Parts: sequence; C-alpha cells; structure tokens
Amino acid sequence: MSVEEQFWGASQRRLPLSRSPLVNLMGLAVAVSIAFTVIGLVELWPHDHTIRARGFAFPKTIAAKVLRADRVPCQGGATCRRVSVELLEGPAKGKTSRFTIIGSVGSLAIGRGDHIRVYENKLPAGAVSAAGHKVDRYSFSDFDRRSPMLWLAIAFASLLLFTGRLHGLRALIGLGLSLALVIEFVIPAILHGKPPVEVAVVGAFAVMLVTMPLSYGLGAKMISAWLGTAVSLLLAAGLASGAASLAHLSGVSSDESIYLGATQSGLSLRGLLVAGMVIGALGVLVDLTVSQASTVVALRRANPKLGFTGLFSGATEVGHDHIAATVNTLVFAYAGATLPVLLIFSIGGTSFADAVNGEAVAEQIIAALVGSIGLIASMPITTALAALLAPRMSDRQLAQAGHAHTH
Repeated sequence: MSVEEQFWGASQRRLPLSRSPLVNLMGLAVAVSIAFTVIGLVELWPHDHTIRARGFAFPKTIAAKVLRADRVPCQGGATCRRVSVELLEGPAKGKTSRFTIIGSVGSLAIGRGDHIRVYENKLPAGAVSAAGHKVDRYSFSDFDRRSPMLWLAIAFASLLLFTGRLHGLRALIGLGLSLALVIEFVIPAILHGKPPVEVAVVGAFAVMLVTMPLSYGLGAKMISAWLGTAVSLLLAAGLASGAASLAHLSGVSSDESIYLGATQSGLSLRGLLVAGMVIGALGVLVDLTVSQASTVVALRRANPKLGFTGLFSGATEVGHDHIAATVNTLVFAYAGATLPVLLIFSIGGTSFADAVNGEAVAEQIIAALVGSIGLIASMPITTALAALLAPRMSDRQLAQAGHAHTH
C-alpha cells in the first residue's frame, strides 16, 4: 500500500471525502503546497538575532500619569505646555517630574489624568539647551494607548467566544498563531535580507496551514478553499510584482519606508511594498474561498441530485454578490488609508489626475486593484474545485462538512 493510500485510509473517518482519482490528485496538490510551505519556512527562517539599525535606537519609554498641564508661552509665539507627571514605572516609580511640550498637533491635547509614555533624556546633569534653558530629565513620547486596545481586544475575544463557542475558540487560536507567524517569521526574515515577496508568500501559506484545518476541519471544503486561495494568492503576488515594476513604485512614500531605506541598505523597499500587498490580500481571499466552498456543500446537502454544473452555477450566483460586497470593502479600506494624503493634495489645489499619480496614492490604488483581481479570480476557481469534490461525498460526510463551517 502506498503512502498516499495509507493517508487516505487512515483519514477516511475524518475527511468527508470518498476515494477517487480526482480526490487523490487534489490531495496530492495540497500535500505538495504544504511541503513547499514547510521547506520555505526552514530555508527562510532567521536563526540569529534580529538586525538593529546601526547608530540609532528608539528610546525606551515608561508609563506616567499627568498631574497638571498648563499652557505657557514659547519662543516665536508658539504655544507650549508645562506638564507635571507621576512616573508609574522604572527606578523613579512614584516620583514626580516636569517637562515642556513644544506646540505640535496632538500633543497639545494632553490634560490632567491622561496616561502617557515618557522617555529619559540621557544627558549630563545640568545640561542646557541652545536657548540656554535647563534640559528636562524626561520628555513626552506619546499617549499610552495600551489599556484601551487591551479592553477592545477583550471585548472582541469575548464576543467571538460567545457567538462562535468552540468554533470561535478555534478561530481565536488560529488568529493568534497567524499573528505569531507574522511577528516571529515574516518581519525578522525580511529584516535579515530574505526576499520580501518570497517571505510573504511562504508566510501566507503558513498562515493558511495553521488556520484552515483548525477553523474549518479537513475535507472537501478545506481542500478546495486551500487550493483556490493558493492559486489566487500566487496570481496576486505576480500581479503586484509586475504592477509595481511597470508603475515604477519605489516603496519610498512614507517616513517609515524612508527610515528603513536609510538604516537597512540591503532591504528592497519595492519588494517590501509587494509583500504588504500579498499579506493584505490573504484575509479577503480566505473569506471568499471558504464561503464559496461552504455554499457548494450546502447546495449539495439541500439537493443531492445536483452535479458539477448545478453546483457550480448555483454557487456562482451567490459568489457574484459576495464579490461585489467584498471588493467594495477592500477598495474602501485602501481609500480610507489614503484619505489624509488626498486631503493634502486637495488643500494644495492639486488636480485629481495628479493626486492619484502620486506614489503614496498610487500604491494604495494598485494594492486595491491587485487584491480585487485575486479576489475575483478566486471565486470561479474555488467554486469549480468544490463542485468537483462535493458529489463524491456521502450524506453523512456532507453533514460533517456543513457543521465544520465557522464563517
């Protein structure tokens, strides 16, 4: 008995599939893509310490609570605030300190009772500024946003568990593993000079590997959704690379990218831009492919007489509505990201044609179009794969596949 036959024989009770050459072929395709993912993780995984920028590091911040914030005049007629804070962390915990915030958007909104982050100025005691004033020991870094984000995350997790129960727990675990892959693999690998696009593709496949079986189980739904997502993701990656090259996108359109370019000379900013497009497209692709596979399974359960043609046409009708809604979601998400840039162009009297030609806006437009094309292509691909597999499932197996859906 071959290894493949042993796999399908041992998995017969778990996989909602019956034996057939087509099932074996698709299963082999999934196995090959999984092997590609594992090999890619081994080859691209960074094994040493994370690279740091030479000669520069962000200062370590500590928590503080604002006790008082008074408006004071500054040189040049600017408005500043003299702030008194209580330090909540570090060796000086419980002590108070004062510093001045020079007028800037956002920071002047600071008020009594606010929780902020400050950093210590590493200067000799008694150091003075160019204006002859004594340098404050601490300076304002930013507002402390961790507590609101934590409570929002708790609300999200609680609602997911309350509504999804066991399926919600699986989805939550999958989300955590996905974020861990991005933090522990994708980001360090790119910083170590690995090709960003290859890292993004392998990372996306790894996310699929840990989330799809966990959230949707094994079987026709997972196999068709996996293959449909994989093909569409590779298509999106190719389109993103080609479009970035044809449009002469450099990847240098933000302060963050300029900083990366200055501190990481071996990093391809264009490759990083394309990698971001690939990662950004993954979520909507999985959403659509799983939904289409589930639709096919539901149609087959409702009418066991439906064959490939009936299943494909019925699920495609549903897919058209889903595509329209998801594409709108994707486009408006990217449009929201470019809204401040468009406002700046509008204030400066720039025409719409010139505004969209700017790299900061063009990047978002191309990302939205690439994601949308991959999304549209994934619908017929996944629907066809699921329509081929569903007729080879028994009624009991169809019921199991339907219960596994957590969308």
